[in-house]
Amino acid sequence: MGLNKTVSNADEAIKDIKDGMTIMLGGFGLCGIPENCINALVKKGVKHLTCISNNAGVDDFGIGLMLQGKQVKKMVSSYVGENAEFERQMLSGELEVELIPQGTLATRCMATGYGMPVVFTPAGVGTEVAEGKETRSFTMYGEEKVYLMERAFESDFAIVKAWKGDKQGNLIYRETARNFNPMMAMAGKITIAEVEELVEIGELDPDQIHTPGIFVNFIFQGSNYEKRIEQVTVRKK
Repeated sequence: MGLNKTVSNADEAIKDIKDGMTIMLGGFGLCGIPENCINALVKKGVKHLTCISNNAGVDDFGIGLMLQGKQVKKMVSSYVGENAEFERQMLSGELEVELIPQGTLATRCMATGYGMPVVFTPAGVGTEVAEGKETRSFTMYGEEKVYLMERAFESDFAIVKAWKGDKQGNLIYRETARNFNPMMAMAGKITIAEVEELVEIGELDPDQIHTPGIFVNFIFQGSNYEKRIEQVTVRKK
């Protein structure tokens, strides 16, 4: 691809996502989620997706909209407690679910980006998470411990959301909206980035870039972001 990786909108960005594919979606709760691309996937009606994401949104927003449309076959997540429809589909057997520790989710994303097929972690050893998986003992700082082997993710697409980006795909995230987005941007076989502000190549300070454009295949400027807050907690006067 050339230097300019821009596409006109979310519909064009996700046009090659087809039934049965595996996609990563950045975000933490409802913070930093790719709202425009999720809405485009809902409109397209693509089905039987495996979604790798920190959580499954809420009933009427984020990935929750895809669950409402029965578009998701399997969720790979760390936390799913805010979505009643997710709970219903899981308990009824309509939805396959793989719950994994949050740090393991992040590390498996990073392993993919680094080209490492597996990682070893102490998280999950001796629990249901470890069932059917290989374990090995390693000694670190004079202490021998058992570690669980976890495989890097393989996804067809990663969809992330950033604050600013340039036409070459270099991305800057803003504060906590960074969350899982940088790791997933590295991990996608094809990475789509939606940004709040799209600028010309050379306008971003190189020292401020979080995701280099080499990891991004398509980029577009999003619009109409709701940026919902899952749980609003305010201090009493």
